[in-house]
Amino acid sequence: MISARSVERHFGKNKAIDGVSFTLDQGRSLALWGSNGAGKTTLIRCLLGVIRFRGQVEIAGRDVRRSGKAVRACVGYVPQELAFHDDARVGESMRFFARLRGVPGGRASELLERVRLPDQERKRVRDLSGGMKQRLALAIALLSDPPIILLDEPTSNLDASGRRDVVEMLAELKQAGKTLLLASHRPDEVIALADRVLVIERGRVQADTTPKQLWPSEAAVQVVRLHVADGEGERAAQLLRNAGHAVDFNGHGLCVAVPRTQKASPIRVLTLANVEVRDFEFFDDLDAEEVRS
Repeated sequence: MISARSVERHFGKNKAIDGVSFTLDQGRSLALWGSNGAGKTTLIRCLLGVIRFRGQVEIAGRDVRRSGKAVRACVGYVPQELAFHDDARVGESMRFFARLRGVPGGRASELLERVRLPDQERKRVRDLSGGMKQRLALAIALLSDPPIILLDEPTSNLDASGRRDVVEMLAELKQAGKTLLLASHRPDEVIALADRVLVIERGRVQADTTPKQLWPSEAAVQVVRLHVADGEGERAAQLLRNAGHAVDFNGHGLCVAVPRTQKASPIRVLTLANVEVRDFEFFDDLDAEEVRS
């Protein structure tokens, strides 16, 4: 369904994507995991064929550069940054995108019901909560009933209730046979939705693994944020990855997702390598703003 071979994307001298290759079969799901700036969003844009890249990407048997329009017709895309006309009403927005997709207008109401936005057609987009806007974006992505859904941080900036709703809807889509590819920094999302995980750092694939291999314990996952000495962050992150930990190094510390029963494990790894841990914090619920601020 999706095949990427030796994909590269340069911004000047910087390799944002450096030789990424993977395949994703129909009806399966893949999560892109990595730090801020690892290249996840850039890779998704390459897959969509909306930016230039080296290498080859095929979706549904078509080359995205030669048949970009046909490829995008079979893909539903939910970006991280949502762009709506705030003064438009929900129903108007749905019908506008339905016309662009060549879809009957009646499907708009059907999908608003499906994403749990019933009786919201007259409401202005600016009056929707963050979770409602995310559900609206998902409804728009589903207008043409695409077999493939690409999502870039689908629950970013949502509260716990909004995240739960979106994850449940995505799980239903997966169960219905949709092919899902999502970028996420939340281990609970990855565990709930992904069959495989592509760990990406500095534009390169560090591991093609599974949620079970990243978090083998049955215990719930908790996030530990570690603060190390200046200049030691990159080395510490690599040591933790070599030890099998999922790490998000975002410039404000090392966020390590671990089972609740193994919270001391990343500290032990760094201590044995003579990396000083100056401070640490635990997060019971991985809130995007709290952890990344």
